[in-house]
Amino acid sequence: MTPAMMCTLVLHAGAAIMLAVDFALWPWVAAMVAANHLVLLAGVFLARARLLGPNLNRLPSRAVAHAQVCLTFDDGPHPQITGRVLALLERHRAQASFFCVGEKAAAYPEIVREIARRGHSVENHSHRHPNTFALYGVALLRREVETAQAVLTSITGRSPQFFRAPMGLRSPLLGFVLARLGLRYVSWTRRGFDTVSRDPARVLARLTSGLAAGDVLLLHDSAPASLAVLAPLLEHISARGLKCVSLPQACRLS
Repeated sequence: MTPAMMCTLVLHAGAAIMLAVDFALWPWVAAMVAANHLVLLAGVFLARARLLGPNLNRLPSRAVAHAQVCLTFDDGPHPQITGRVLALLERHRAQASFFCVGEKAAAYPEIVREIARRGHSVENHSHRHPNTFALYGVALLRREVETAQAVLTSITGRSPQFFRAPMGLRSPLLGFVLARLGLRYVSWTRRGFDTVSRDPARVLARLTSGLAAGDVLLLHDSAPASLAVLAPLLEHISARGLKCVSLPQACRLS
């Protein structure tokens, strides 16, 4: 249980006791509970924060010492884009991590197997990528994460070791589910906003401005803009003397 959730449970228990002792205290109790919920809500939208639990938004110091960065791709596999991303990565001898949606993986298992065959890691990005993921209770969260975990494991023969929430919006209850499955939560150091920007130069600038060893970069292999920026991004990374590795490689988990 994360410190934020422990505090929440203690506060709610204390609020119930206060109301039982003196119901006239209800305005103060309501204010306390509302403030607590606002803090949790901030944790949902502050994608890189650790308020709701451990959050890998930079690589470990060992990876930094070895001048490593990690490219991560969300929302795939995509039947037209993912293969071209893989070709560019191979051309530049770069490894990456692909956070795959379970339903899409089930529809295109050969693409997922090709990701793994080329030495990249396949990670968990939920089963259906619901926009309301952060509002789910524990049962629905478990269904989303466990179903995707089972699908991706059956396709690649390897269980994903990392999870990223849809749109990076993390439920306060997600930690219970991830702990059960032994998954580590990942956000990013910098992102390109390649799903919303039509200007590849701006996407590239967001990713390369201040780029340093240990960075976790977020792109989408469902977005055509990722193809426009990937080659110059990889060239920039190489020119900086940095090496692209997958998350398991950087964290020495496999």
